[in-house]
Amino acid sequence: MNATDYNKKMFREIEEGAKGKKLLMHACCAPCSTACLERIKDFFDISVLFYNPNIAGEEYIKRLDELKRFLSQTGWAKLEPCGHDEKQFYSAVRGLEREKEGGARCMECFRLRLSQTALVAAERGYDYITTTLTVSPLKNARAINEIGEKCAEENGVKWLSSDFKKGDGYLRSCTLSKEYSLYRQNFCGCVFSKGLEKDGGA
Repeated sequence: MNATDYNKKMFREIEEGAKGKKLLMHACCAPCSTACLERIKDFFDISVLFYNPNIAGEEYIKRLDELKRFLSQTGWAKLEPCGHDEKQFYSAVRGLEREKEGGARCMECFRLRLSQTALVAAERGYDYITTTLTVSPLKNARAINEIGEKCAEENGVKWLSSDFKKGDGYLRSCTLSKEYSLYRQNFCGCVFSKGLEKDGGA
């Protein structure tokens, strides 16, 4: 059975009617947003949602500030306001704290963030949602697309398939990050990915 090429599927969807629609892109950070936005900015009216309750404290503020700066400099998308409550993350992954990176805890984290993205999109009149998460070579594009598609369907919006790492997307994100002097983190954002213990916040 051939694996789905989500990058090709994305462009097929664009040509078959997605072009020109309002798209809400979930973003985990500015560096990951670079190549993703560059690839599709000419096809959609894009806003970015920085909904990441898995990221805490100074790390959250630093990533959000860098994303704001990048969007301001490029004009490739607008920032869609959203809240930030770390308790939502800890509640979603309760009992999965010791799961390996990329396992069940991460799947619940993806589901939490993409479900909220779909909810915001439905409430604010977006046609499509997608995420920058698939640009990472460490993340499972199939799992992310399956979760995203289900979250979109549950909220009455459409899911734009993606595998932004394809076509040297990750390499391009590194290049653009250097061009814009963006802060690049070395972990996904949650305390568990750094091997730290949760500090309250249940």
